[in-house]
Amino acid sequence: MTFDYTLDWRTCGLSLVIGYLLGSIPFGLIFAWLAGAGDVRKIGSGNIGATNVLRTGKRWAAVLTLVFDGGKGAAAVLVAHALYGDVAAAFAGLGAFLGHLFPVWLRFKGGKGVATFLGVTLALAWPAGLLVAATWLVVAAIWRISSLSALIAAALAPLYMLYLGGPVNALLISLMALLILVMHRQNVARLSRGEEPRIGGAKPSST
Repeated sequence: MTFDYTLDWRTCGLSLVIGYLLGSIPFGLIFAWLAGAGDVRKIGSGNIGATNVLRTGKRWAAVLTLVFDGGKGAAAVLVAHALYGDVAAAFAGLGAFLGHLFPVWLRFKGGKGVATFLGVTLALAWPAGLLVAATWLVVAAIWRISSLSALIAAALAPLYMLYLGGPVNALLISLMALLILVMHRQNVARLSRGEEPRIGGAKPSST
């Protein structure tokens, strides 16, 4: 597999902005509202991601949130790649991820980015993305802790991408993985205390 690392700051900047706007669409908020669950930010952890939408009891809304949050990351990468090439695609993926974490429409308070991260990874190099997804599933099957699964999958993603998606994409994924760790800092604290809830268990009392 070969990659074109030609850098054009105009197209990369445009891809970053368009990716950000696409990534900032709060699908969790939208689908929870359509499901009649109200404002998902006032439920559970207050997060707009699929895990918190699931706490509303609206499983179909949680599934759609997962799919669309991942899809917006993948779409940003694929469109930018088709128009401007490999480097612009990486910028678009970063923009979509940042848009999900810090959406302008929600005063820059978004989700933790795991689904969008997976979508970006799949679009950049699908074999690496599949390994990330498989890592999440294996860890979740063993320990049944969503945040732990996300953290381990994100930590291994740069290695997968380095071998399967090239150094530029690996650098991008490393940055995104670091941001996922930062966004999960409260989960890490609960994990260290043995207080992080398991999948299907009680939700945390605060975040």
